Amino acid sequence: MTELEPVKPAESELVIVTGMSGAGRTTAAHALEDHGWYVVENLPPQLLGTLTELVARVPGSIPKLAVVMDVRSKSLFPALRDNLAALRSAGIHYRVLFLDASDDLLVRRFEQGRRPHPLQGTGRILDGIAAEREVLRELKDAAEIVLDTTPMNVHALATAITELFSESGPVVLRLNVMSFGFKYGLPTDANYVADVRFIPNPHWVPELRPHTGLETVVSDYVLAAQGAADFIDRYILALEPVLDGYRRENKHYATIAIGCTGGKHRSVAVSEEIARRLRQLPGVTVTVNHRDLGRE
Repeated sequence: MTELEPVKPAESELVIVTGMSGAGRTTAAHALEDHGWYVVENLPPQLLGTLTELVARVPGSIPKLAVVMDVRSKSLFPALRDNLAALRSAGIHYRVLFLDASDDLLVRRFEQGRRPHPLQGTGRILDGIAAEREVLRELKDAAEIVLDTTPMNVHALATAITELFSESGPVVLRLNVMSFGFKYGLPTDANYVADVRFIPNPHWVPELRPHTGLETVVSDYVLAAQGAADFIDRYILALEPVLDGYRRENKHYATIAIGCTGGKHRSVAVSEEIARRLRQLPGVTVTVNHRDLGRE
């Protein structure tokens, strides 16, 4: 690997787009291009430092640079870790966008496309997916942004990319508050998970059962329950130093997941209230989605 000489930090934004094969890298790349990003696809990891240094030495030449990298060359991919470390040492700041999806969805996408997984060799598609997860494990852990594209079609993924990267001016901290039901599994892209099953369940109140946490009758019941307001107050206070730390570490996206049993009543109401409170913090944008609302 070639040593990078220290350079003045570039004014350009640099995003490394990577993740699981079939999770939507191409769609993400097209969405970034639509918003004025200069996108380089399938760049060998060894050339990342050279490309970035050239951009850094001509400030303003490419204000938004996105580099899409995959794992098709398993032997070359470990070099990416070294090159990313070299970027940090050279004072070049970047973010990593990691796209993930469930094994079942990835298998379906490869089967529909009638093409093998790049790492499956003579084995099954699932073998290739497992090998790829192992190769990418450290990179995913270190990524500033992890998007689970399992519930997204191409339009929803493009919208998510737009929300993350199309704003002008200083990058703010973008928070996604997600309600979910534990019985449907933990969200794979959650940075923080809170359990609100300590609140009495409106499901067992006949007149509340058919309603959701988006409706005032349920929200009032949930938020008035013993301990609910105290939990929300303390949770917001606990998050404030975390969010400050994210800014210091140049992390710009986090998912906060709030779970109850089915994702219909308590988690929905509490998520909405937490999102309302977080929007009052400076330098923060907040979106809310209710993963399991409407499921039986």
